[in-house]
Amino acid sequence: MNNIIYLDAAASALKPGVVIEKETDFLEYAYANSGRGICPRAAAVDAMVADARQKVADFIGANNSGQIIFTSGATDSLNRAARLILNLPRFAKCKPVVAVSDLDHHSARMPFTALGADICLWPLDKNFDYDVLNAPKADVVVITAMSNVIGRAVDVQNLIKLVREKNPEVITVVDAAQYVVHETMNVEKWGADFVCFSGHKIGADTGLGIMYMKEPDAFTPDKFGGGMVNKITGQDSWVLNSGPEEFEAGTLPLTQIVGLPAAIDNLTSRRPNLDLIKYLYDRLSNNSKIHIVTSRDASLLTFYVDGMHVLDFGAMVGAKGVCLRVGNMCAGWLHRLMGLQGTIRISVGNWNCMEDVVKAAQIIEDIVK
Repeated sequence: MNNIIYLDAAASALKPGVVIEKETDFLEYAYANSGRGICPRAAAVDAMVADARQKVADFIGANNSGQIIFTSGATDSLNRAARLILNLPRFAKCKPVVAVSDLDHHSARMPFTALGADICLWPLDKNFDYDVLNAPKADVVVITAMSNVIGRAVDVQNLIKLVREKNPEVITVVDAAQYVVHETMNVEKWGADFVCFSGHKIGADTGLGIMYMKEPDAFTPDKFGGGMVNKITGQDSWVLNSGPEEFEAGTLPLTQIVGLPAAIDNLTSRRPNLDLIKYLYDRLSNNSKIHIVTSRDASLLTFYVDGMHVLDFGAMVGAKGVCLRVGNMCAGWLHRLMGLQGTIRISVGNWNCMEDVVKAAQIIEDIVK
């Protein structure tokens, strides 16, 4: 397995040694539950969680750490954002109109449909960018900050400005799962109401997500359990804790949270080298059988091959030691729009080097001959 060339960073990042070490030390020497004890070890874990929350707030440009909610993943964050919004009193009698686009990951679009919202489509232009001349008027707008197929960052701040011009009370939900890996974020500057991403794509462990809420006090919890209750006031009544704990019922993914600051430091000190993607673009675009659907300056390379099913291609390159992604990338609507059943995606992390992509390109060319 040591000879594997891992080029599937957009699916999940390899875990840097600093994260593994941090989590291992915690499990071996410092583990305790958080928010449920006053012993020194429990207090130390509470401090670790608070430090991680502040680290995330600083990382994404939030005003304060109380806006950072820990979840089980980006999918969980997006589903919870949808539930929190649809539980608002103003939508009790009339379901909201939610604008989505074909750029959206299934996790960003499906929850609103499943919860019964009225869905409208924000059209894309010929380059698969948001059509800014046709910004929707909606109660809720979902924005994909960077598609996991197209790999191009959008101007989130401007898109939010456009939809707020149509409806000043619009609620915006930003899927930043890909964006956060490659771009510096400033959620306050964006003006977004919700911003969601995962830990595992930035080098933290699986089972951890982040949901930024601009105004947590405007929403009521969508899940209930231990850790969120301040006191019980009657058989059917209670007073909840204030702050992010109000939205974090149950035991948190503590090991993952403890490793998160190290993952953030590792990523911000060395982002993925996108010159590697440019190299692959320049080299593979010369092959007439390979059709690239991404631009040269994208964060990833997506393509398909004449006369070859993407699953067959994936199996063949995998047998040669190259790990990449094939299929619809959980972005079925975008593939439907492009008229493709699936594509092949190469994405790099900060562990990849030029030698990796040179070898991968040669293997791909040998298979495509």
